[in-house]
Amino acid sequence: MPQASTYHHGDLRAACLRAARELLEEDGSAGLSLRAVARRAGVSATAPYRHYADRDALVSAVAAEGYRELAAHLAAVHPAPTTPDDLAAVAVAYVRFALDHPPLFRVMFAEPCDPDNAERAAATAAISEYVRDIVRHAFPGADPDALSTPVWALVHGLAFLHLDGKLDTSSPEAVAAQVRDSVHALFAASPALSQAVAAPSKRPQARK
Repeated sequence: MPQASTYHHGDLRAACLRAARELLEEDGSAGLSLRAVARRAGVSATAPYRHYADRDALVSAVAAEGYRELAAHLAAVHPAPTTPDDLAAVAVAYVRFALDHPPLFRVMFAEPCDPDNAERAAATAAISEYVRDIVRHAFPGADPDALSTPVWALVHGLAFLHLDGKLDTSSPEAVAAQVRDSVHALFAASPALSQAVAAPSKRPQARK
């Protein structure tokens, strides 16, 4: 018997994304295909093509959803971190997101996505802008474009080191301690960064 439809009229795209997320959690990215999504959503094999030209477009849509969820997750922890403790809290949240959603995180950052996908580009830009805002608030006078890359690289590297089992993931407390120690070690090793965070209020205000 044909599988009953699991989507309401006009909600095919959302049904396909939901099906893709379910398949991703069950089988990883290897289980993602338009045909598999169609079966899971209970629609015809050609129905997903109304919204996704190919598998790359589907993966990009899933990744974009993940980027938006990550951005919201980080902003909920702290919308504008300015101190080492704030930054450490955001870093812990980033790593925790990766560990709580490993298949999604890998699709977001390890699976090739369509570079021309506007939805993915916009969602990725939101993450990048959040990191640049961190630099603007925490490091007055620093070049946000230049410094945002190493800041993101540090936290992102910690996420994958934990995700790949290179660092202790035996408990949430162990993960949080390692990430916080790494962030604070960065500031301790760089007097310029420490001073930028410690005394932003002493900088003269620019005249408007």
